[in-house]
Amino acid sequence: MFVLDTIAHRLKRGCETMAYPAGPAPALPDRHGGALKVEASKCADGCNVCVPVCPTQAITRPEGKPVALDLGRCIFCAACVEACPTKAITQTGDHRMAVRRREDLVLGQAGEEQVRLAAALDEKLRKLFGRSLRLRQVSAGGCNACEADVNVLGTIGWDLSRFGIQFVASPRHADGLLITGPVSKGMELALKKTYDAVPPPKIVIAVGACAIAGGPFVGHAQVRDGAAAIVPVDLFIPGCPPHPLTILDGLLRVLGRLEKG
Repeated sequence: MFVLDTIAHRLKRGCETMAYPAGPAPALPDRHGGALKVEASKCADGCNVCVPVCPTQAITRPEGKPVALDLGRCIFCAACVEACPTKAITQTGDHRMAVRRREDLVLGQAGEEQVRLAAALDEKLRKLFGRSLRLRQVSAGGCNACEADVNVLGTIGWDLSRFGIQFVASPRHADGLLITGPVSKGMELALKKTYDAVPPPKIVIAVGACAIAGGPFVGHAQVRDGAAAIVPVDLFIPGCPPHPLTILDGLLRVLGRLEKG
């Protein structure tokens, strides 16, 4: 009887999985400003107000050069947005931030105002991973915020498995790693061994400011300031933590499941 009641309840509620990416992306919460944009041309001469307010030293302004904002180190606290008198740094509300190259997360230099979104893997890897991707998640000293948002993707509203993407218990059954956390010294060897256990070819995804550059722990003696210090990284997804939509966008983008724009 209980089983029948459960089935009837599910039929009554209908499909609760979002239509995205076949339909429009869900809106980000009001408190989530999305990706940042840097318009270096708006920077006032000699103004460095935004530099000292950044808790992770993600903003620099070398003498005689425009301001540079590293979204890989950014924890999206928006302190720079509030402090900038000329509004050279603004929030875009855009969830798309994943990139293939670490340097593409640095804004304001060479005229780059926004991130260059991740390109898909090459054709051979897309054929291998595009319809069935198995990932081993490694929490390398994280606070559990990024881990929680990764877990959200497995809920009924997001249903990550509909894209053929699943998390597995053993790296020997995986196609790659999804890494969170700044890589503490205690996790350094474990991460390296986990990477070595994944059969080639394999991909590595760094999720969150910690996994990309150390986050709020950057420079601490007990962390390695991100996964790239230990293993090669193929996809960087910034945020502190990244919204589940940002993570999903990055995964689908690198698999060639989204339009380039």
